[in-house]
Amino acid sequence: MSPFDLVLTKRGLRFMGRYFPCTIGKGGLQSNKREGDGATPRGIHHITGLLYRADRLAPPAPWARPIGKDDLWSDASGDPAYNHHVRAPYAPSHEKLCRADPLYDMILLTDWNWPDAQPGKGSAIFLHTWRRRGFPTEGCIAFRRDHMRIIARSAAPGTRLIVR
Repeated sequence: MSPFDLVLTKRGLRFMGRYFPCTIGKGGLQSNKREGDGATPRGIHHITGLLYRADRLAPPAPWARPIGKDDLWSDASGDPAYNHHVRAPYAPSHEKLCRADPLYDMILLTDWNWPDAQPGKGSAIFLHTWRRRGFPTEGCIAFRRDHMRIIARSAAPGTRLIVR
């Protein structure tokens, strides 16, 4: 392991010599992740993208891509776009990336079940801002806003996310 790996530990996420408190999925850690189980998948994942709300904040890193009201993420297990960024209008099941709350103001994307998504294996494991400390996610890993900014600014495409 390297100091540049994002490593989930009992103390929080270790990155660049620091620990960042975080919350994980309400289903805990799971080696056999399934769509809708609320679990955070174990394994070695990689950062593949960084999205941000340009109407709310400046780009957190030079490689970040802005999102707006038409940006969605498909969670329609039977659709060819399953576990991919899609644009409205999109009829199958999806999640809006441009939310009223600040949870997705910055999103680090991972390669969990991506780019060749297997139906039912679970979609969208993001790193994003938490609702509040200790409040679980639907499987993502969430952080305090200022910590999310530090992580987003310092992580790069290909950074490893290690979930034991």
